[in-house]
Amino acid sequence: MKTPATLALLLIAVSPSVLAESRTAITCGHVFDAPTGTLRGPGTVVIEGERITELREGISTDGVARVIDLSTLTCLPGLIDDHTHLMMESSPKTSVERTRLNSSDYAFRSTVYARRTLMAGFTTVRNLGDHGGMDSIALRNAINTGLVIGPRVYTSGMAIGSTGGHADPTNGLNQEFAGDPGVAEGIINSPEEAAKAIRVHYKAGVDVIKIMPSGGVMDEGSSSENPQLTFEEIHALVATARDYGLTVAAHAHGKEAIRRAITAGVDSIEHGTFLDEETLRLMKEHGTWYVPTISAGAYVAEKAKVPGFYPPQVARKALEIGPQIQATAGRAYKAGVKMAFGTDAGVYPHGQNAHEFELLVGAGIPASYALQTATVNAAALLHREKDIGSLSPGHYADLIAVAGDPLKDVSVLRSIQFVMKSGTIYKESGHGVVAGD
Repeated sequence: MKTPATLALLLIAVSPSVLAESRTAITCGHVFDAPTGTLRGPGTVVIEGERITELREGISTDGVARVIDLSTLTCLPGLIDDHTHLMMESSPKTSVERTRLNSSDYAFRSTVYARRTLMAGFTTVRNLGDHGGMDSIALRNAINTGLVIGPRVYTSGMAIGSTGGHADPTNGLNQEFAGDPGVAEGIINSPEEAAKAIRVHYKAGVDVIKIMPSGGVMDEGSSSENPQLTFEEIHALVATARDYGLTVAAHAHGKEAIRRAITAGVDSIEHGTFLDEETLRLMKEHGTWYVPTISAGAYVAEKAKVPGFYPPQVARKALEIGPQIQATAGRAYKAGVKMAFGTDAGVYPHGQNAHEFELLVGAGIPASYALQTATVNAAALLHREKDIGSLSPGHYADLIAVAGDPLKDVSVLRSIQFVMKSGTIYKESGHGVVAGD
């Protein structure tokens, strides 16, 4: 039985004035409705703590003590990049740095890259592949505890591949440095080693698995598209990952590697340069996601023309692969393949992620769908659609704002005016603010 004193305390706990003090209202000139891909008129996002509690039509601040006025701007959910590399950023020095820098050097740099990414309006990323270690797990944890400013990170740690393949961290080094990396470094050469590699990654605390079924551009191997994992190895990777509740992203340029990865059951194909009618049909049949990363392709093709920017082998492959990815993305959209947003940031400078929207539109993809790839679709690929990707009640209070209409001009997403992640403001009026000051 409740005493009068207890009842009084309960009334105080739920009184309108107390509730108002705990709420923040953000008034928006327009609101992007991610689930429908449409731009709505004025709206008010009500936030309590880390989560959105209401999305009101029009400007309505009743019962709210704190109001943030973005009524001249367009509000969108925090953007999601499902293919980044926060532990690196390529440059003409990359090859030399591989023999000179330690993992702590890359870790310190990653804090700068993470902050740039958040300030660019990307409140969540999937980090797919560390530089020869698992340091992105520590970065993720530091962001989660507030020690470092950055986006919400779901990371794979090291990518998993074969000896001498795209994932081999010693590929291209002389014999003194190369050695023979094994499972502990993400290098496998049998289904049995594949299963153990997943378990090693699970033990380290990864959120997702990244595998390398094909050659790539940024290593010094001769082929960017040859198959580098057998079907049996890929199947063992996927089956073991499923046992541990982990999704699998597959880097794949060549058709045969793509075919093996799809039929083995991976969740997403990254890059997918040589996707054709057959493999696009397989993706639809299996429900496989496609993450194009057009930005990286365009960037490496441009820099490959600069003498000395890349080693000759990398430059040659960049010119072969880079210019093709945009057209592939257009074909995938027309074929009805599910698409999620990813840029391969780290191959090009961090913080420029939004340029991908312009390249998607240039591939013949409507701006509304391009935005959906970076919101509801990217959240679905992460299996986090109940938490991120939409300005909906119950979701994290991840909100960005831009001047103008991104459905008419997606380039406005390069100039983010406001960034909030989990109810904390990191950018106002186009300028970063230090949380907690």
